[in-house]
Amino acid sequence: MSFESGLSGLAAASQDLDVIGNNVANSGTVGFKQSQIQFSDVYANSLSGAGASQIGIGTKVAGVAQQFTQGNITATSNPLDVAINGGGFFRMDNNGAVTYSRNGQFQLNKSGDIVDTGGAILTGYTANANGGLSTGAPADLQINTASLPPKTTSTVNALLNLNAASTVPVNAFNINDPTSYNNATSVSVYDSLGNSHTLQTFYVTTGTGSWNVYATSDGVPVGYTPPAAAVPVGTLNFSTSGTVTSGSPIAVSLPVGTGAATPLNVSVNYTGTTQYGAAFSVNSLQQNGYTSGQLSSFAVGSDGTISGSYTNGQTATLGQVVLANFTDPNGLQSMGGNQWVATAASGPALVGAPGSASLGVLQSSATEGSNVDLTTELVNMITAQRNYQANAQTIKTEDALTQTLINLR
Repeated sequence: MSFESGLSGLAAASQDLDVIGNNVANSGTVGFKQSQIQFSDVYANSLSGAGASQIGIGTKVAGVAQQFTQGNITATSNPLDVAINGGGFFRMDNNGAVTYSRNGQFQLNKSGDIVDTGGAILTGYTANANGGLSTGAPADLQINTASLPPKTTSTVNALLNLNAASTVPVNAFNINDPTSYNNATSVSVYDSLGNSHTLQTFYVTTGTGSWNVYATSDGVPVGYTPPAAAVPVGTLNFSTSGTVTSGSPIAVSLPVGTGAATPLNVSVNYTGTTQYGAAFSVNSLQQNGYTSGQLSSFAVGSDGTISGSYTNGQTATLGQVVLANFTDPNGLQSMGGNQWVATAASGPALVGAPGSASLGVLQSSATEGSNVDLTTELVNMITAQRNYQANAQTIKTEDALTQTLINLR
């Protein structure tokens, strides 16, 4: 019996060293999860039933469990490096098979897919042309590098203060005569092709709590053609408390000669504009159009949203990374290459956006390191070595006893 006990101990200690060696070898592997060997004792069945005098016949490896504890997060310079802080796995398309990983070292392939070093494609929720996410079944994530189309300006929000103490100009309005108007502002607006045009507005008080508004487009008067008399595009009226009572918004039709849709119809909204006894001021002047732009950079948010930044100053949602979790992660089967596959023991994948349910959050430009503690593993290695030596000594002692019996005359 002692031979069998010793041999089982040697086999168990050898496998323990294999597990420890694998942990040590992968101490620098991104997203690696260390394993822990688990043993159980072995007893022979008794023909007479259970008894207090049973002696075990050794040990066996009951299982090797991976420890899904959090690894250290390290910052990198690659915006496609993504670390998971918390529970969950990246969901990968590995040549049609779905695999799962904690290794967030990604890059773009020639097709624009987000892939790992083995070529598996990261999956998530894809975005349409308007940035809306398709939150149904996850699909392969691809960075669309096409130019962002221009957006035609339709609204200008002007938040001004017109000085109530302003006097009525002596001369009739003339865009070339600064004394013929009290104040002026300008803002860039965009046509259907993304061409920029300068919309300039001029403000002339009538002295009765109202202001005539004139406009030019790229220096050309709007609403009249010189030498005809100037015609305002609208009139703003204010109450005795200085708030706008009528005249807002003002519709302005700008002639466009660039081949874009013409005229360019813009609504100038003066909600919030005041007429106080203070100097003229432009508090806000915003329009809702923009020219076309090229993708200059992108980043992954903590909720997995991939946001692209364009050369025209705009941002757009390009997709969203999803995470998957399992009822029993230890039931996953390791496939190597930092990949696991689901099994009946792990249960089905529970897929969702990062930060929801039991899923962790993401950190862009960072990776999660191995959770192997080298100090602990080296101590475990010494212990396993001692166990191996002790079991070998058991066999050696049994051999000596057997030799004594053989030598009996």
